[in-house]
Amino acid sequence: MPSAKPPAGAWQRMLSGRRLNLLEPSPLDIEIEDIAHGLARVARWNGQTKGPHAFSVAQHCMLVERLAIQLKPALSREGRLAALLHDAPEYVIGDLISPFKRAVGFNYKDMENRLLEAIHVRFGVTPKVPDTLHKLIKKADAGAAYFEATQLAGFDEAEAKRFFGEPKGMAYKRLIPWETTEAQARFVKRFKELAGSA
Repeated sequence: MPSAKPPAGAWQRMLSGRRLNLLEPSPLDIEIEDIAHGLARVARWNGQTKGPHAFSVAQHCMLVERLAIQLKPALSREGRLAALLHDAPEYVIGDLISPFKRAVGFNYKDMENRLLEAIHVRFGVTPKVPDTLHKLIKKADAGAAYFEATQLAGFDEAEAKRFFGEPKGMAYKRLIPWETTEAQARFVKRFKELAGSA
């Protein structure tokens, strides 16, 4: 049952029927199916990638989790789940490119962090991840950006290294963007494997 309706204009209705208050998100209004549905339909790189399908945030999140495991094979289940969910707020606020995030006139990062903390609480992850895990996920995220940039977004290696750094300790041979429903299904499947509800 969805929680009480938040003030007008501050919420979004999900396909599950949940109403999520974007300013004060409640973990009770967060469902993994809504997250997967949204992330599978949000394009990385504003859609400026090669191939017949956009490279979705859902697929990006799975790539980041895989790269985090390459960097730390003994990463805990909670750490892997945190990596998978690192961009989960984008299911409602989209994937704004970094230059635009810097240009917006309100504290975008604060809203993003509140959403992420509510998502973490909903799925049993520490609301504020430890600094070492945060750094690991950021490194895997930068590695994912490098592979996406060079394989899908038209960057050459020198340009990608300048923006994202060299992906030391990480490798990914060939990225092929998945069709929307495949990205959604794979994201849910991986979440359930990590959450122990497969």
